[in-house]
Amino acid sequence: MARARSSTQQVISERSRRAFVGRDAERALFRANLEHPPQDERHTFLFHVHGNAGVGKTCLVREWERIARECGALTVYVDEAVGSVPEAMAAISDRCAREGHRLKDLDRLLAAHRERRHEAETAVAAALGPQAGRTADAQGPDAAAQPSQLTLAATRAGLVGLGLLPGVGAFAGAVDPVQLAQGADRLRTSMGGRPRNQEDLRLVLAPEQVLTPVLLDGLAGTAARVPWIVLFFDTYERTAPFLDGWLHDMLGTDRHGGALPDNVVVVTAGQRPLDTARWSGLADSVRDVPLGPFTETEARLLLAGRDVVAEPVVREVLRLTGRLPVLVSTLAANRPAAPDEVGDPSVTAVDRFLKWERDPVRRAVVLACALPRRLDADVFRAASGCADTEADALFAWLRELPFVGDGGNGVRYHDVVRAPMLRLERRRSPRGWTDRHTRLAGTFGRWRGELEAGPDAGPSWADEEWRELRLAESYHLLCARPRAALPGVLADTVRACDQGEAVAARWARALADAGEDADAVDAARWGRDLAEALAGPGEPEGTGEAAGGEERPDAGVVAALGLLLNRAGLGPAEQALARTARGAALRRAGAHARALAEYDRAVALDPGLARAHRGRALSRGELGDYEGAVTDLDRALALAPDDGRAYAMRGEYRRILHAYDAAVRDLDRGIALDPARAFAWASRGATRLGMGELDEALADLDRALELSPEYGWALARRARVWRARGEHGRQLADLDRAVRLQPDWAWGACERGDALRVAGRHEEALADYDRALALDGAYASAYASRGACLSALGRHAEALADLDRALELRPGYAWALERREAVRDRLAEDAR
Repeated sequence: MARARSSTQQVISERSRRAFVGRDAERALFRANLEHPPQDERHTFLFHVHGNAGVGKTCLVREWERIARECGALTVYVDEAVGSVPEAMAAISDRCAREGHRLKDLDRLLAAHRERRHEAETAVAAALGPQAGRTADAQGPDAAAQPSQLTLAATRAGLVGLGLLPGVGAFAGAVDPVQLAQGADRLRTSMGGRPRNQEDLRLVLAPEQVLTPVLLDGLAGTAARVPWIVLFFDTYERTAPFLDGWLHDMLGTDRHGGALPDNVVVVTAGQRPLDTARWSGLADSVRDVPLGPFTETEARLLLAGRDVVAEPVVREVLRLTGRLPVLVSTLAANRPAAPDEVGDPSVTAVDRFLKWERDPVRRAVVLACALPRRLDADVFRAASGCADTEADALFAWLRELPFVGDGGNGVRYHDVVRAPMLRLERRRSPRGWTDRHTRLAGTFGRWRGELEAGPDAGPSWADEEWRELRLAESYHLLCARPRAALPGVLADTVRACDQGEAVAARWARALADAGEDADAVDAARWGRDLAEALAGPGEPEGTGEAAGGEERPDAGVVAALGLLLNRAGLGPAEQALARTARGAALRRAGAHARALAEYDRAVALDPGLARAHRGRALSRGELGDYEGAVTDLDRALALAPDDGRAYAMRGEYRRILHAYDAAVRDLDRGIALDPARAFAWASRGATRLGMGELDEALADLDRALELSPEYGWALARRARVWRARGEHGRQLADLDRAVRLQPDWAWGACERGDALRVAGRHEEALADYDRALALDGAYASAYASRGACLSALGRHAEALADLDRALELRPGYAWALERREAVRDRLAEDAR
């Protein structure tokens, strides 16, 4: 028996199916849609695929076309080869005819449209003939047989005169207005003398209105004979200006006397998302399909399909292509066997991104503006070098490019587009690369200097705007001269770490970006290692000082600063600052002993660093060494005598030591220097409470809460003032609010428990004591208070156990000793 032979088309289709890699979710989505009947709410009538050039939109559309044909669909593929709606309809009709479904009525009208259009253009050209002829003569004898550019321009301008084309645009200066009017009159006369003049005029002036109803009728007849019709419109960024409204009308309105049959699916594919203002009313029937680069797995599968499997080669391909499908496929086709055989696809990539832009000025602007990581109008001017008269228009144009998106404060290029542009610029002109980055660094440095010259002069790491300018300056310095700039940027990274993990992470990212963009190995390694340290679990504390073993909020900062101290080669001043910042991070994480050790090292490196003395005072205070804390603050204030925070801290420690007069003097000074610091007001209020000055204490605590309404410690201290004044309702109200604000605050829970116990609400008090001890198992006061509460409830044995535990934790605790004696007496009475 003879073997059945496959057609060439079948063989090619099968090869294409095997060659297609990835996009499994998108393929499954489209196939599933053809399994849902149109009446199913899950069915989609229009898919819009969008993404940057090179992400594989056309490949996916062609794969969807293959899937549709497998499902028995009649498919039509239209791209930028069509230049109008009638041409798109002609492409649809042609495809239907080749599949055996000829749209005869549409073909007849399309032929008439082309004939009438030709007559219209000829009439206008005839009216403008002398001018056109002179142009042809100037071009030589060979040009006479073809319409000159001016003739074509004049013809189109004549059509504008009758409203056939939307706006004169570039033709305004090419045609004499008198001739334009003559051409329009000639066209009217030419068409007005025909018997069918109205129909002919509509075919020229409004072909969509005449042709679309006929197309819909033809598709309706064809749709009855096939399971699906799928219309694919690729390169939609080029055809959407004239196709988008037409497709919307056919899908969502009856403007043309009908709509597409319900078994028609439309697929559009372009660089931009759909116009939401136009399509929002059909949101339930439209499916957005954004495409990005391949996943690493997909890229590796494509490479493996081309026998590119050596890991060093694969890594180099992934690095150079950003996993952009068209570039991965391009490099894979060469089957490189070693990393140095992998070509740089930057030129290919940039050509694809700027495929439709032929203006050399605009192309140069796009490449120049790839250098900054983010753009606003000011950065655009600095990067592009455009004249002020052109800058606004060019920036507005740039913002509309499909690969330019919102970047927070300004706009930014998509990474997959920016990376090859940067490689192209760096390799094409290394000196130009250095010069332009140096100029940009100078621009950002000048703007930073303007901030420093303001009312609050000097660099301010706490000022986000200042930090962002410094970061941009650092990035461009690294790109310009990586080796020279790296030490200074690493020193700045220490200061960034001092601002917390989020700020430190931005510096790490800038280092990594500069390393990648400038091919600077050391900067890239630093950025990568710092990012890993910041994102990792951090160093184990090993001290057991923080309850519960929960994640430390600044563990990443601790690890990053450790990395900088071990490997960066910082000078003594930078080392001292790094130790101080690391101590602060450890202190915030609850590792006070380790923090104290870091502050000790910082002071040894730079005895004049006031922050190190102040930080060490805080750690000593957390460890209960209040006298040592006061000594450290004495030294900090000798170095920085106008530090209101340090005065407030020393005043608080003196309050704890019951040196009330000295505490008030310090707190007065702290408030005078920094009257907006709520802590100083609250501490002075607590000090005056200790001195028995209730009215003054209440006024200070009220002021603290005006400045910081959710300040739990101030609420709890004010509750003690209310207690001393006998206003127990207000006392409980403040404590209730404090506990709501800080539900994991053991001291606040114990304070409220005491207030409830004194009010005779022992069961409620017991719940607060249980909560306090769950939060802090070594809280002696909570054990003693719970013991008193249990005794009041008649649970004397349990009370005795709690009081014993309180005295184990604080052997000289007088109130607990008194309570325990009372409980023992009660137990003895019960035993008798």
